[in-house]
Amino acid sequence: MFKKIILVFAILIVAGISGIYGDRYLFPYLATTSLFSKYQFLKKATNNVTVINKTEKVYVKEDSSIKGIANQTVASIVNIISYPSNNQKKNIILRSRKKEANFKNGTGEIVTSDGIIMTYISAINPKNSNYKILTSDGNSYDGKLLEVDSWSNLAFIKINTSNLPVVAFGNFKNYSSGRKVIAIGNNMVRYQNSFSLGILNSFNPTFNISGQSLSSSEKLEGVFLTDFSQGSLSVGGPIIDYSGKIIGVTGAITINGKTTYFEIPSNKVELVLDKVINKEVKTNPILGVYYVSLSKSYALANNLSQDHGALIYSKSGQQGLAVISGTPAFKSGLKIRDIITKANGQDINLDHNLSDVLYSFKKGDKIELTVLRNGKEIKIEVQL
Repeated sequence: MFKKIILVFAILIVAGISGIYGDRYLFPYLATTSLFSKYQFLKKATNNVTVINKTEKVYVKEDSSIKGIANQTVASIVNIISYPSNNQKKNIILRSRKKEANFKNGTGEIVTSDGIIMTYISAINPKNSNYKILTSDGNSYDGKLLEVDSWSNLAFIKINTSNLPVVAFGNFKNYSSGRKVIAIGNNMVRYQNSFSLGILNSFNPTFNISGQSLSSSEKLEGVFLTDFSQGSLSVGGPIIDYSGKIIGVTGAITINGKTTYFEIPSNKVELVLDKVINKEVKTNPILGVYYVSLSKSYALANNLSQDHGALIYSKSGQQGLAVISGTPAFKSGLKIRDIITKANGQDINLDHNLSDVLYSFKKGDKIELTVLRNGKEIKIEVQL
């Protein structure tokens, strides 16, 4: 008797499961086939079946802490205090506005583990000053001005210590407009980092940091611009990506009484740093011309057949304002309206402007310039 009861329960369970399977899966499937779709009882079996397409959304949460993203770089950020070299007091309480003008707090970054600090020249007082460097670990060091690069206006201060954390540089060529970036500053009266989030707006290949309306062969050309407000930027401070790598250093120039901020791309910063490490900053070459970097739009607007190269130029049309007297350019016979198209075979264009190409040489080097003069190509040898 007990075995019969067990058998009945087993049959009922199997039948129930089969019924559920048939109702949920088998009958709805058969109703969709050409052979069984004509049978009404199968269609009715599917009336109460709801097919749910479940879509899962996966959200990638952006780190809400800018400081967290910048952690890798923060340890390498320093506060630079410039104070008068004739004042031997270390902890000075400023009592007059006149004296305050001689003191400056600026931002810098550690670029070598043995104590080379980099900043932009206007972040410090470069003349008749002593320097105190405040680091993230709470220490302070006396600093000595090592070099100021005439091409980039980047300044370098040396402190006597070792095993310092250094910044990491990204390759600016890998970045494009619209990239999110972070600006870091540390120019308060004590060590305190500030962070601002912004967007890399664009790269301006013809922006020259000479502060003139024309480009100078001795000053860096080609910077990138961001959408940071002026109050958010600290001159000499880094612009970093979301991996904590530096893609540029903030600089500023005054044009017609207005301060303009810009960022020197990391690739150019590294060129300068290499010269500093190799003690070659004082070998920067001199050509001595003011020029316009030609582009297709400039060529069309000015009816020029040449759309690349460096047009030696002066708005007044005066030779002496385009080619500086006594310089290598003057001695070699370069003239206003000459277009320099090559330097030692290297094409001059918006990707390789005249200033950048010249920076790869040293003072005293002899180079050959390919020049378009009155539509004819000539070669001119110049000793920089």
